[in-house]
Amino acid sequence: MKIFHSIIILTLSLVATLPVRSQNSSLPKHYFVAKTGSDQADGSKAHPFKTISAAASKAMPGDDITVHAGVYREQITPPRGGNSATERIVYQAAKGEKVVIKGSEKIKGWEKIAGDTWVVRIPNSFFGKFNPYSDLIKGDWYTPPKGANFHTGAVYLNGDWLMEAIDQEDVMGPAKPNDPRWYGVVDSTTTTIWAQFIGVDPNKENVEINVRKTVFYPDKPFINFITVKGFTMEQAATNWAPPTAEQEGLIGTHWSRGWIIEDNNISYSKCVGIALGKYGDSHDNKQTESAVGYVGTINRALAFGWNKGTIGSHLVQNNTVSHCEQTGIVGSMGCSFSVIKNNIIHDIHVKQLFGGAEMAGIKFHGAIDVQITGNKIYRTNMGVWLDWMAQGPR
Repeated sequence: MKIFHSIIILTLSLVATLPVRSQNSSLPKHYFVAKTGSDQADGSKAHPFKTISAAASKAMPGDDITVHAGVYREQITPPRGGNSATERIVYQAAKGEKVVIKGSEKIKGWEKIAGDTWVVRIPNSFFGKFNPYSDLIKGDWYTPPKGANFHTGAVYLNGDWLMEAIDQEDVMGPAKPNDPRWYGVVDSTTTTIWAQFIGVDPNKENVEINVRKTVFYPDKPFINFITVKGFTMEQAATNWAPPTAEQEGLIGTHWSRGWIIEDNNISYSKCVGIALGKYGDSHDNKQTESAVGYVGTINRALAFGWNKGTIGSHLVQNNTVSHCEQTGIVGSMGCSFSVIKNNIIHDIHVKQLFGGAEMAGIKFHGAIDVQITGNKIYRTNMGVWLDWMAQGPR
């Protein structure tokens, strides 16, 4: 009875806080973003914004945001969603244009040590509040090799990533063919990264490093009815996403309802590509690594709005998801009532630096009435894994 009352109170509070457009702007608006724009502009077609985040701050239910070609290095945190399936907020790449959103930054200033080994020193202030090179991968049902600590950071050479070494000594000698490594150390002022670049000068190549945790992810639950369409999204410092903790992906729905994620290319997320996942709370990764612990997670989720009218019912279709070291698409309870169709998922957990119980092309807990159809999954450690509470999936 207590849980039932909690659901009623939560549902009423959500209805009371739905975004409402002012009477002076009752018609839906069309916002535009371009690399030539300005965030001080009005976001019109003639005067576009420069960043997607600027457009996100203005968009109200029923509005759409069209992004023109270019590389956008930002973390988009939508402050609000739509009100219904017919009054949603749409983020879309301009038709026929390649729009890339990255969680990384380019890095120059590499100094050669010897052979293939180079080093760069970066002020910690460059990273702001989040530094992936001190952020350990950790969580329930995560099992790294004995004595190994891996981080959410990554180094990329011309779009492909190097794997993290267990210790500095591993990167000081000759690189193994087709397996260059990097290693990082963070002190009170500086982040130092050693990396192996086989036969090239990294200052003359496109070298990038993870800087942002996600690419498109709300910072609070119940941001509903969002469409994300037609983007290339890459290179995010996501952490391990077990079913008993907040599940962040390169793109994620964060305990919401009615998203459409379609026609995107999503790749190079340290752990998860798309997350239809659980919210976070004070119990995350704390003595929940058991069936009993998961039952507690379920009870708390019920008290936090987990029902068909509030959570899930997402559509994920026609995406390509690749190069993630945990899961292509993950979800714990937040995936319920969703449709996952016609996606291509590949190169998931192929490097196998770390292990655990949450790796697959698609890994769901609480896959209630989920439909999974027409997906092509290859080069993954497992294809589709429907774990606890797989009730009525097709």
